[in-house]
Amino acid sequence: MAILTAVMFFSCSREQEPFRSERPDSSVWLLPKEEVIDAGVGKDGIPSVDAPQFSSPAEIVEKFDDAFDNDLILGIEHDGEIRAYPVPMLNWHEIVNDDVNGLPLAITYCPLTGTGIGWSRMVAGALSSFGVSGLLFNNNLMPYDRRTNSTWSQMQQECVNGFLIGDKPKTYTLIETTFATWKKAFPDSKIMNANTGFDRRYSVYPYFDYRQNHDLLFFPLSHRDDRLPAKERVLGVVDEGSVRVYRFSASTPEIDLIRDQLNGTELLIVRCTVLNFMTAYIAEPGVEYLPVFDALPTLIKDSQGNLYDMAGRVVQGPNTGSKLEQPVSYMGFWFSWAAFYPDLEVFDL
Repeated sequence: MAILTAVMFFSCSREQEPFRSERPDSSVWLLPKEEVIDAGVGKDGIPSVDAPQFSSPAEIVEKFDDAFDNDLILGIEHDGEIRAYPVPMLNWHEIVNDDVNGLPLAITYCPLTGTGIGWSRMVAGALSSFGVSGLLFNNNLMPYDRRTNSTWSQMQQECVNGFLIGDKPKTYTLIETTFATWKKAFPDSKIMNANTGFDRRYSVYPYFDYRQNHDLLFFPLSHRDDRLPAKERVLGVVDEGSVRVYRFSASTPEIDLIRDQLNGTELLIVRCTVLNFMTAYIAEPGVEYLPVFDALPTLIKDSQGNLYDMAGRVVQGPNTGSKLEQPVSYMGFWFSWAAFYPDLEVFDL
């Protein structure tokens, strides 16, 4: 019995043991070290949410009386589970470590670049979580993983310093829109509520007029590009190093569909200024897509009789249950896209 107990203790200890490897040269970075900025808040000075709690859209409306209708929200669908994370809360936390129907996921959001990306929490072959390092590059969030203490770049989507230097996270495209649109598109979803374990005034935006002031940047940039206003929100699509961004169209307030190609990948861009929504799907060859107006949760239809929602799922038609794939893409302020990808293209500029 004593031997069995010792074996069990040893096994549990090994499972909880932190990642160990040959110690890397901590002075090696995959980006200019002199351009990595200490924002002054310290590691975990901006606390991640590690035990998020959720309410239904109806419960959120009942409590806040539509007060957040015009605020942005980031969401994800995985195997039928739909969860969303309000940007007013992400402004204060930047990272949420969650599990979405068996998918260990970190919601990473940078208020200074307006970029939200989902990352797998599997690190070095084991489950981990991410925290806010307190470092920035090109004003962008640099998470660290708590398994190896390596530093990552959100927009570069790569480990840039530490044990896992050069590794790239598995990423997931998030749905970005307003709460007003979200609750119509996904009325049965779960939304992270204010029971985070932290006392924060989530109704207060912590960065003054930053989102509207195109001249205000808190830290230096490696590259500037004046083709668009600095804080304009654009959708960027990344494919094997090639990047193209898409703008909202003021002349097309209704749902607008764009067929495009990037590195041979057939893209379907869906944008709508009224819904405050823009995303990219990978289009099926030979299939025609059309917008469906004023019919949320249905957003588009195709020539085969399928109806799709914002997550790209077929909700009605012969392919019900299937889902459009998505390229690596996310919304962000123009200046940040131009800083990280100086050679990017702007669609139809």
